[in-house]
Amino acid sequence: MPEGYCVKCKAKKEIVDAVEETMKNGRKAIKGKCPTCGTVMFKILGGKATPPPAEAAAAAPAPAKPPAVK
Repeated sequence: MPEGYCVKCKAKKEIVDAVEETMKNGRKAIKGKCPTCGTVMFKILGGKATPPPAEAAAAAPAPAKPPAVK
């Protein structure tokens, strides 16, 4: 079980009903509840989430532009 800080109890506690989420900026976090008071606890994990493989984007080359006509 992940451990986080409960701001209501002002203590470190185990996070109950923990769910791993990905934030808007791509970082991973764990969201759950405090076992004592039931307040939502949120812990940001280190590192960014792995981006999707870039093979699909690299496999399809961009179409060539026609030469500019003067």
